[in-house]
Amino acid sequence: MDGAGGPRVTAAMVAERAGTSVSTVSLVVNGKSRGRVSPAITERVRTAVHELGYVVDHAASSLARGRTDLVVLLAPDLPNPYFGRVTTGIREALGDRHQLMLSVIASGTQPGADDVRRVAAFRPAGLLVHAPSPTFLDELDPGGPPLVLLDAPGFEDRAATVTFDLRPGVRALVGHLAAAGHRTIAYLDGATPSATFAVRRAWLREIAATHGITVLGAGDDPDRPPAATGHARDGSAGSDRARDGSTRSARTPDHSTRPDRAPDDSARSARTPDGSTRSDRTPDGSAGPVRAGLSLDAAADTAVGAIPGWLDAGATAVVAAADTLAYGVLAAAHRLGLDVPGDLAVAGFDDLPYSQVTAPPLTSVALPAEELGRAAAHRLTALLTGTDTPGPAPLASRLAVRASTAPP
Repeated sequence: MDGAGGPRVTAAMVAERAGTSVSTVSLVVNGKSRGRVSPAITERVRTAVHELGYVVDHAASSLARGRTDLVVLLAPDLPNPYFGRVTTGIREALGDRHQLMLSVIASGTQPGADDVRRVAAFRPAGLLVHAPSPTFLDELDPGGPPLVLLDAPGFEDRAATVTFDLRPGVRALVGHLAAAGHRTIAYLDGATPSATFAVRRAWLREIAATHGITVLGAGDDPDRPPAATGHARDGSAGSDRARDGSTRSARTPDHSTRPDRAPDDSARSARTPDGSTRSDRTPDGSAGPVRAGLSLDAAADTAVGAIPGWLDAGATAVVAAADTLAYGVLAAAHRLGLDVPGDLAVAGFDDLPYSQVTAPPLTSVALPAEELGRAAAHRLTALLTGTDTPGPAPLASRLAVRASTAPP
């Protein structure tokens, strides 16, 4: 039996006990016996494995294959409940074929090429990368493991990507606020300059305009992620440019081009020690996005400074780029002695489980995080088996209406 004080059990010993070959033992213990090994022999091998206490030597198998059965998820802020739902979907889809390893990126940053290089030493079978940096594909070393990008609008023409369609949820949110009588709303953005935050902001601004709603703090800014270029046909960690050498326009989660940008007024933002940024032009944030770090404390501190200016500018509601930011707005309103939703309506994005039990419960654009994880894992499995086809349609968002929004 394996373990201290006993000889190491080998596949040859299992084969001898079961009366079969080492190759047959390998098929059974690696889950590849269906259609290749009879049920009777499969059962004999499993019995021998149990009796002898055989444990598969994954390290040796990895050396032989040149890779492990690990799938690595690279993502920022993994303690966020949103990623718990994503990983649940990934784990369900991977099943027993692969082991999932989580790699936490430093808070306030996005997955980059250096993060991939660090996990490459584990010889992963494939990578799942959530909301990568704008230059992620350009900086990758060629010939890396297959990868799939999650929630990465603008990368669809360059890599295997699974994204959200934000339009249904944003339309429903804006329509809900408009029907309640809100005519000026403020927007609290995330400090991380991710493409998904840029698209959330752009759709909110464009759809609000069709309802005659003014959005404070959702103007375009110089830090917006650049358009994605090129196309990676095989899903590997690498990239190239469009055939004519031109730069392609950025794509939204529905594969259409992003909403037209507002004119760049060159308003820069000052970054605070906690990663938050505030407009340096006007207190209402109209000169550029008001940004906050994705922690409750950072978001609350930023919102305490921004809300008075927003109220003076006529805002009756605040939409935050993520529920974690919206929690900070709720905390800030409490600090300022404001009633939600009586004095200020609040809404967010993600529809985290906590949003049902905040005070008051939070209205939020719900993103199907588990479905995103499942779709990404299925896409990666297809890449690994050489059966990849065009990716799934963007996953539709919806609106969860709760008590944090009401007429002004």
